[in-house]
Amino acid sequence: MRDLGVGFSYLLKGQRWVARHGKKYGFGLLPGLITLVLYAAALVALAVWGEDFVGWSTPFADDWSSPWLGLFRGFLTAVLFALALLLAVLTFTAVTLLIGQPFYEALSESVDRDVSPDGTAPVSDLPLYRELWISARDSLRVLGRAAVWGVLLFALGFVPLVGQTAVPVIGFFVTGFFLTEELTSVALQRRGVELRDRLALLRSRKTLIWGFGTPLGLAFLVPFVAVFLMPGAVAGATLLARDLRGEEIAEGAVGKDGAREVTR
Repeated sequence: MRDLGVGFSYLLKGQRWVARHGKKYGFGLLPGLITLVLYAAALVALAVWGEDFVGWSTPFADDWSSPWLGLFRGFLTAVLFALALLLAVLTFTAVTLLIGQPFYEALSESVDRDVSPDGTAPVSDLPLYRELWISARDSLRVLGRAAVWGVLLFALGFVPLVGQTAVPVIGFFVTGFFLTEELTSVALQRRGVELRDRLALLRSRKTLIWGFGTPLGLAFLVPFVAVFLMPGAVAGATLLARDLRGEEIAEGAVGKDGAREVTR
C-alpha cells in the first residue's frame, strides 16, 4: 500500500517541477491544446450527426412502431456517445504524446538532467521519424489492449449491482494503468525499453502505477484539465520511470526544504 502514496507523490512532484520551470510548462501545453481542439470537434460532430448515423446503420428498424423505434435508436445513440467519451479519455494521452513527441522528449530530458546526481540524461540515438514510428506503433498496441478492457467493462456494466459498483472502480484502475504506460513511455523509450518490457516493468509495481495513474485518470475526466496537467504528468512519469529502473533521484528543490538530496 505504501507504493500507492509514492505513486501519487510522483504525480505531485511532476506538477511542482513544471511550476518551477514556467517556460517548459508553457511549451508543453501546446500539444494538449491541439489535441483538445481535434477531440472537441469530433465529439461535437458526433453529438450533431450521431443520431443520423445510428438511423443510417439500423435500416432494419425503420418499420418499428412507436415508441420502440425512438427508444432503440436513442439508446444506441447514447451508447455510441458514451463509447466515444471512453475512447477519448483512453486515447487522449497517446494522441497528445504522439503530436507532442519533440516537446515531451525535451521536457523529459530536462527532468532527467535536473534530478540526476551527475546532471546527465539518457539520450536516444534514433532519428525523429523513427521515434515517431515506434511511438505510434506502440500506442496502437496499447490502445488495442485498452479497447478490449473497455468493451469488457462496458458489457459488465449491464450486470445488476456489480455493473454499478465494482465495474466503475475497476475501470478507473485500468485507465490509470494505461495512462501511466503511455506517459512513462517517453522516458523509457528514450532508454531503449521495448513495449513488452515496459508492460512487464509496470505490472511488477501495480500499486505504484495505480497511485500515479488512477488519480490522473479521474482528473482527466474534468474538461480542459488534461491539457494543463499533461506537462506535469510527463515530468512526474519521468521520475516514476527512474524509480522503476532503480535509478537515483536527486530531488533538489522538489523537497519542502529545498535541499538537494539523493534517494533510491
